[in-house]
Amino acid sequence: MFDNLSERLDGIFKKLKGQGRLDENNIQEGLREVRLALLEADVNYRVVKDFISRVKERALGQEVLRSLTPGQQVVKIVHEELITLLGGESTPLNLKDIPAIIMLVGLQGSGKTTTAAKLALYLKGQKKKAYLVPADTYRPAAIEQLQKLASEIEVECFPSKASMDPVEIAEKALSHARSNLLDVVIIDTAGRLHIDEPLMEELVRIKERVQPSEILLVADAMTGQDAVNIAESFNNRLDLTGVILTKLEGDARGGAALSICSIIKRPIKFVGVGEKLKDLEVFHPDRVASRILGMGDILTLIEKAQSTFDEEEAERLEEKLLKAEFDLEDFRNQLRKIKRLGSLEGLLKLIPGMGKLRDQLKNAQMPEKELIRTEAIINSMTPQERKNPKIINQSRKERIARGSGTTVAEVNQLLKNFNQMKKMFKKLSGKSKKRTMGLGDGMTSPFGMGAEPSPLPKSTFTKKKKVRKKKKRQKKKGKKRR
Repeated sequence: MFDNLSERLDGIFKKLKGQGRLDENNIQEGLREVRLALLEADVNYRVVKDFISRVKERALGQEVLRSLTPGQQVVKIVHEELITLLGGESTPLNLKDIPAIIMLVGLQGSGKTTTAAKLALYLKGQKKKAYLVPADTYRPAAIEQLQKLASEIEVECFPSKASMDPVEIAEKALSHARSNLLDVVIIDTAGRLHIDEPLMEELVRIKERVQPSEILLVADAMTGQDAVNIAESFNNRLDLTGVILTKLEGDARGGAALSICSIIKRPIKFVGVGEKLKDLEVFHPDRVASRILGMGDILTLIEKAQSTFDEEEAERLEEKLLKAEFDLEDFRNQLRKIKRLGSLEGLLKLIPGMGKLRDQLKNAQMPEKELIRTEAIINSMTPQERKNPKIINQSRKERIARGSGTTVAEVNQLLKNFNQMKKMFKKLSGKSKKRTMGLGDGMTSPFGMGAEPSPLPKSTFTKKKKVRKKKKRQKKKGKKRR
């Protein structure tokens, strides 16, 4: 979403860094371009005005003008002010009450129902018992949609009916949650295509009856400037505690994310970054500011890897690799984990300085396609073939190719690559065993810094004696010739 803004700011800061000295004129020129870039990104004009005035005040200070790297100092100031603009720091959910009640509000089409399920899945991962409550009795199939999503993620859902009053649904659901010791109640309220009085009255009544711990506005990040007006209207009537921005993976300009916090003075708590139920992330202002300025986001990358790869499973896999027992079943499992990390393009955004490489790869064939093809081929094999690829003869290869929609040549290539990989791991495991035994080089054990080296076997000493005798003979021959 922030790609266009990132490119514009990157060009502006390169010009500033390229100038040896900065004065009031070139700082003002640079900030004028920053202002235009933010306005083009659909950031609210009031927010842009305040942001530029704060940056200008700091950038014209003596610390920047007298600095050895004034251009970098300006970038540092912009980075710090962007973090402030986005809310300063991430704000956790208020889950002190038992049960904690989270009320989701917003316009129709903003993604409230899906976000309710995403939030329930996130809380389930935090070891919380979530309870979904469909209170949208107006939109056709809204109740059925949330009930279906609840069964997908194996979370309890209140059996609402379209004939029931939304306030009654909320009250009964809360009573059930209390008697069953559930941790969090998530109420999916009704929305409209536009803000109207009946909608607001209903939401106010639900708020008064259940006294929610959190009232979160679910706002579509692609609505741009209008998202700010929507947020102001809901906040004036309901006193919001935070915002969840959806569709942040889209190609909108990103102005809503940069405007909402500053206008309504409420934090963005989560962002929806995809259509899948696991695609909900905690909003970190400092990380988003770093992404906008092309500085990457290593912490998010580490968190993604930690949530995808299990440490115990990694140890079991390592043992299999060392014993050369790694098969196509294990290979497929690892491919699926890599796919869960996201697209290569998305991962490159998180690595500092990789923006240019990402641009170069736009026209290249993405490895995601290769991963899909490889998995399709492995899926077409029988469990026996995956465990023991040596039994795959020509007729089996033809069957696998037909089942996966590929060619026999592609099946052959996969098997060839897999065998080469197994050979490589076998060699590596052989070397590691030699090092552990202390063969020839007297190395210490890799399992501890202070471990004693293993004694050298007799065969090693015998070889060394032969080498010494051979050298003596060669020396004697040389003396005789002289």
